[in-house]
Amino acid sequence: MNRRMLTKEDEAAGDEVEVRREDQDKINKFSRLHQRELNLEEELKAKNKEKEELDDITMELELADEDDTIPYKIGDAFFHLPLPQAQELLASSTERVEGEVSELEDKLGTIKDEMTQLKVELYARFGRSINLET
Repeated sequence: MNRRMLTKEDEAAGDEVEVRREDQDKINKFSRLHQRELNLEEELKAKNKEKEELDDITMELELADEDDTIPYKIGDAFFHLPLPQAQELLASSTERVEGEVSELEDKLGTIKDEMTQLKVELYARFGRSINLET
């Protein structure tokens, strides 16, 4: 990120725009949305990692023998389950995680749309005197 101080000319050229209550509310809303966006992106990254791990486990179980019992973690305990039952539980976990990923992506898209709309409104009002780049 490149930061610089305004020159005297830039500072003098900047028109002072009065910040109204609704402008401040929009700025605050943008800030809250930005924080929520960061949290959702972090959560999405964790869910994608979990999905990737579930896919890796699914591939490993395809190589296992039908007669093997597989240690499957439920909560804090491991249960030894027959291979077909473990694969079934793994498939349902994968579907659940995929649904959560899709839901997070939808929320993130909505937030980004709102932020874009607020950027347009605030930049139209304040021009270069406000920085909303994230």
